[in-house]
Amino acid sequence: MKTILVVDDNKINLAMARNVLSDTYNVVPVLKGEQALVFLENNSCDLVLLDIMMPEMDGFEVYGKLRKIPGCENLPVIFLTADNNVDTETRCFNEGAVDFITKPFIAEVMISRISRALELEDLRKSLTNKLNQKIKEVSDIKKSDKDALTGLWNRAYTEKMVNTILENGGKGTLFMIDMDNFKAINDNFGHLAGDETLKMFADTMKEFSKSDDILCRIGGDEFIMFIKDTVSRSEISNLATDMIQDLVKKIQAKKFDTNTSVSIGISQAPQDAETFEKLYRNGDKALYYVKQNGKNSFHFYADNIREDSERTGRTVDINYLREVMNRADSGRGAYLMDIEAFPHVYRFIRRFVERSDREIQTVLFTVQNDEESSKMDLALSLLEKSIYTSLRRSDICTRYSGKQIVVILLNANEEDGIAISERIIDHFNQLYEGRHPEIVYDIAAFDRTELAGKKVIIKGGEN
Repeated sequence: MKTILVVDDNKINLAMARNVLSDTYNVVPVLKGEQALVFLENNSCDLVLLDIMMPEMDGFEVYGKLRKIPGCENLPVIFLTADNNVDTETRCFNEGAVDFITKPFIAEVMISRISRALELEDLRKSLTNKLNQKIKEVSDIKKSDKDALTGLWNRAYTEKMVNTILENGGKGTLFMIDMDNFKAINDNFGHLAGDETLKMFADTMKEFSKSDDILCRIGGDEFIMFIKDTVSRSEISNLATDMIQDLVKKIQAKKFDTNTSVSIGISQAPQDAETFEKLYRNGDKALYYVKQNGKNSFHFYADNIREDSERTGRTVDINYLREVMNRADSGRGAYLMDIEAFPHVYRFIRRFVERSDREIQTVLFTVQNDEESSKMDLALSLLEKSIYTSLRRSDICTRYSGKQIVVILLNANEEDGIAISERIIDHFNQLYEGRHPEIVYDIAAFDRTELAGKKVIIKGGEN
């Protein structure tokens, strides 16, 4: 049985209300507004009949205070008054009352209005419960589709959403984004530092994305950004370049000294693929290409890594060929490359020197043995960073072994090579705080017929 609180300073009116309503409802009569507020603070009810004209505290004042009582924010209130003035009635509704009943009461009218008000309140509660349930369901769905660490979508949800877009004739560009050398952060600084870096990575992706783009963490240090609709190649290239530079800048600001960079593989729909799986696979191939060619850059799948069968019989002009071969390179310093590819470049340069007057120097930097292997690793990373930032984009370097880095200086004589090597050592000394392993370097020049075998100089890093 629903409970109705009746508030009226006239005992006759209270008795009349109880007589009319008690067969259907549990009626609680009170004579003062203060009594009504005390009751509501300690009890619940389904509706309030509230007289306006009362001593000490009128109905409007009582109404304002009961709305502040927890649980009474939406409690239905019907005002009672002998004043049937239009202004009074208007004020009742402006205050938030569900209805207005004039005195003397007409039993049928009172019952009808109370019944309607309670039905409306039941409907409001039902709709509110359904809405809250739906919000909870959506929230639970979203949570299950989200990566717990970064808050980005997981792969399963991303695959479903991208496929839906593509199946409906949509277009888009997929970025496969990877943090190079991320393992070194976990190994040297702990998983907490690694997690914070991943969250920073995700937040930065959000900064570079639009509201309808799909951001995903595949796992580990691999991420996806799917850009909806058609975007020009130049816009994509600019976005990739800006994102790489910003991410690298933020990673470097953490002072991990791990030579961590960012690589991006790019595939597009529908020209590269018409399903998420193929789009993902092609983006991964493009990413692998970047990894094998110096890292810290981006590459389009469409440029030069399609299957041979897709290129059979294809005719291109020279401008397109140059565009394809000129891979976008966002690196600012020396060209970093893997040791597997380095000998090919070395042999090409040697052939080039045989037919030119260019002077080219080869420098071999070595980190001297140290009893602490962690110090050795840090020294090599900082040395690599010093080389990369100190040299020109035309110079080439590779990590030759666990303690050596090889550099090729184009258009440099012996004197230039020594000066450049000294600058690299100085930069290294500035980066490495405290006592560090000694760094030595050997210099040899390319001869027109063979590499000159003369050792020019050996220099050490300062302790």
